[in-house]
Amino acid sequence: MTGSDVRELREAPKLAPLYAKALLPHSGGGGLPDTEYVRAGVEFDPAHVAAYNQVCGFRLGDELPVTYPHMLAFPLQMALMTQPDFPFPLLGMVHVANRITQHRPVRLTDTGTVRVRAENLRPHEKGRQFDVISEYTTADGPIWTEVSTYLRRGGGEGGGKREQLAAPAPKAIWRVPGDIGRRYAEVSGDRNPIHLHPLTARLFGFPSAIAHGMWTKARVLAAFEGRLPEAYTVDVKFKLPVLLPAKVAFTSWQTGDGWAFELWAAKKPKPHLEGTITPPGATPNPR
Repeated sequence: MTGSDVRELREAPKLAPLYAKALLPHSGGGGLPDTEYVRAGVEFDPAHVAAYNQVCGFRLGDELPVTYPHMLAFPLQMALMTQPDFPFPLLGMVHVANRITQHRPVRLTDTGTVRVRAENLRPHEKGRQFDVISEYTTADGPIWTEVSTYLRRGGGEGGGKREQLAAPAPKAIWRVPGDIGRRYAEVSGDRNPIHLHPLTARLFGFPSAIAHGMWTKARVLAAFEGRLPEAYTVDVKFKLPVLLPAKVAFTSWQTGDGWAFELWAAKKPKPHLEGTITPPGATPNPR
């Protein structure tokens, strides 16, 4: 990353101080910082991978779920987004989309380097949005890349009323327990109060705790285990939050060279998530 401020870390940043930092007043403003966080020599803890797999519904194996490297990148993302020169405060940002490309499976025996940076600040109809780019690289080169898109509400022009789609016929109905936010927080370190308890969620305008978006993505991908190629891109857009506890409806269909999927509220026509699984570089087929 030419001309950037590269900050090499020997260990993952501690998340508790970063959450405390996020609560402090934040002036922000300006553009995205030209900073890249780098952590080399990253290895995997089999016990932690097993705990993650259990919470998200994956089977145990030597190959990691495509969403697991997010666990490595998340502390670096937090460090980046709580910098004093970051243009937006962390609290109040909305994770609206997430795209992961896996060039080959990440294995328990891999040792690699994690890199995180922010780029592409741009307008959105409800405010401004930007991407946080995370990469996992081994001796084979970059084997895993994530693009997390965040929205900062305010200052946008607003959007027109969108067409309400009818919920599709589900292929599965899943019960999401009320404590899944706390359980996922335990393995991910993502202890945003909106996920932990109804009382803390109400402080931020939610009637109950909500499931993590990355948990819903992982839970959906667990339903595809055994059917995915070694290399693919999984791209999701997060819609309405899953209020806990919940009953959700999952559906999927083949799109020629890949899959498309959706997650809806089981009782009401409210979408939670939509996404596609395609070969790397392919253009997803919309619904």
